[in-house]
Amino acid sequence: MKKKLILESGEIFHGKGFGANQEIEGEVVFNTGMTGYQELISDPSYCGQIVCMTYPLIGNYGINRDDYESIEPAIKGLIVKEVCDFPSNFRSQLSLDEFFKKRNLSGISGIDTRRLTRILRNSGVVKGKIVNENADENLVIETLKNTSFPINQVEQVSTKTAYASPGRGLKVVLVDYGSKLGILRELTQRNCDVIVVSQDTTAEEILLINPDGIMLSNGPGDPEDVAGASEMINGLLGKVPIFGICLGHQLIGLACGAKTFKLKFGHRGGNHPVLDLKTQKVAITSQNHGYAVDQESLKNTDLVETHIALNDKTNEGLKHKIHPCFSVQYHPEASPGPEDANYLFDEFIVLMEEFKSKKLSN
Repeated sequence: MKKKLILESGEIFHGKGFGANQEIEGEVVFNTGMTGYQELISDPSYCGQIVCMTYPLIGNYGINRDDYESIEPAIKGLIVKEVCDFPSNFRSQLSLDEFFKKRNLSGISGIDTRRLTRILRNSGVVKGKIVNENADENLVIETLKNTSFPINQVEQVSTKTAYASPGRGLKVVLVDYGSKLGILRELTQRNCDVIVVSQDTTAEEILLINPDGIMLSNGPGDPEDVAGASEMINGLLGKVPIFGICLGHQLIGLACGAKTFKLKFGHRGGNHPVLDLKTQKVAITSQNHGYAVDQESLKNTDLVETHIALNDKTNEGLKHKIHPCFSVQYHPEASPGPEDANYLFDEFIVLMEEFKSKKLSN
């Protein structure tokens, strides 16, 4: 099944298709992770994107029942140098090709992923399309140039109805902008009583649940496209502790008057160093985002920068000067990736307990 990847900038890569035999288009990005392709494929933050894996061999340990980050994959497609047809792992249940066929996903293998990654690093993120070998290349390029990047992806991946993950500890409302199951896992491991709500839930509706804390999840796309998020966050600030991750971090920034911008090629992988400005300690983090908070725009807000990325010095963490609210751009639940930043969930628990104790004493 010969296929080719065509970029809007005119580059063409010839390879072999795997998974479902269909043409797909989306935003082409790259991920530097050496493992964790199953978590990546099922991460809702990749909604509308075709992901190029920089590590050359993908699929060697198969697909298992435990490593999903969502029930329904939102990724558009996958680009790899070599796809493994015969995985070897005691947990493996399907090959990557078998999984893609069952989920009606498409991919392309056998292309020069190093060259593609260099193109994306030099020119920035571009639109691309995986097509059949005989497709008209000029027509595809012209079509891509006239196609807009996807918008409102959060609406596509957020839960439509609220649901509970019961626990006997603190009550946390998790606002689902495309939440990974890893966030829910970390909260339930700490015995939190978690209520997961849709991205369009209002502050008034959340306060009726009487939570001890609010978790704003990761998610795909431009944070400025998430309608109503700023109003909801401002309606909760000071009334209940808030912890934001990735998109949730950006939304806190926007709600407090900061601005966001699109990175040239984003941060995607499990080996990104982040500096904690308070402790001067460096954590190796898992990241997946194409936007960042503009540091200059923080000057006239009640937010203070707490972390920066060492690779490009962009913002990686915020804390509110007045209210119990903090956020990070990276993924402390690290699915997949290092667990250096896992302690942030414990800090969230302490913040909720202190706020609750202070509230009761008053």
